[in-house]
Amino acid sequence: MVAEGFTTCLWFDGQAEEAANHYVSIFKDSGIGPIALAPEGTPGATPGQVLTVEFTANGQKFVALNGGPLFKFNESVSFEIRCADQEEVDYYWDRLLEGGGEESVCGWLKNRFGVSWQVTPEELNQMFLDPDQEKTARVNKAMMTMRKLDLAALRKAYAGE
Repeated sequence: MVAEGFTTCLWFDGQAEEAANHYVSIFKDSGIGPIALAPEGTPGATPGQVLTVEFTANGQKFVALNGGPLFKFNESVSFEIRCADQEEVDYYWDRLLEGGGEESVCGWLKNRFGVSWQVTPEELNQMFLDPDQEKTARVNKAMMTMRKLDLAALRKAYAGE
């Protein structure tokens, strides 16, 4: 049995501390934990340089690792934020794109660190669970035209308006 649940390790190329501070500034129930410095003999690191930063974002444990340029983030793994309303969608969308990044379609974005996020209203997930395939098809068609998701437009599509 896992004693403390899972901790997600995010591999950065020198931006671990900056990224951890950025995420902590966005999410509630967040904080910076222990910071480990690279000891002598750490491959690709200068002794005393930040090696890992433990942090919590929205109650979820993470460790940010300055592992060097070997591995890059990609869209095969993303973090989904299920938002209560459009105000939350707007907040997380804007905050995650601060300082650069790239909007994608269907509520996806890649922030300035290359990490992929899905910013979705919880209500959208409920719409897709509806057994009425005409409704879900309309919602899907509307969603495919969006970058940041527009809950009012998705509701209209769901209602057939």
